[in-house]
Amino acid sequence: MADEVLFDLLHLELICTYASTADECKEFDVSKLETIGFYTGYRLVERLTREWARFKDELDIMKFICKDFWSSVFKKEINNLRTNNQGVYVLHDNAFRFLTKVTNSNQFLSSTPKYLAFTCGLVRGALMNLGITSVVTADVSSPPSCKFQVVAQRM
Repeated sequence: MADEVLFDLLHLELICTYASTADECKEFDVSKLETIGFYTGYRLVERLTREWARFKDELDIMKFICKDFWSSVFKKEINNLRTNNQGVYVLHDNAFRFLTKVTNSNQFLSSTPKYLAFTCGLVRGALMNLGITSVVTADVSSPPSCKFQVVAQRM
């Protein structure tokens, strides 16, 4: 439980740090948070898959992200995974952890990207380490529910 609280506080501090520098620049650049998430996900998946056998295909990798990776980071599995079998995956989290505490705020809709950028980078970095180059975006239609769309880049 303590590690969950520390992780939440670390995430909020990252946002506050970049938001305070953004006040000086009058612009909040979520790419910095996404980059931090990318490198974190890349390194984290290395440790998680150290003892694993190689994955058979892209769908197995996405199932790993939804179950094991998500569980190790957020202490719960993704609620739903959908795919069109053409490299597009939608990961649906009914109660996304980083949004549950902030959804009561009036300024929530304008500040949504900064709460999702780290996680988009986290997923993108993990997938990159597993051999999938991707674009990860997030959409919040009814907070704290969140959908992450992963578009795998096919070579």
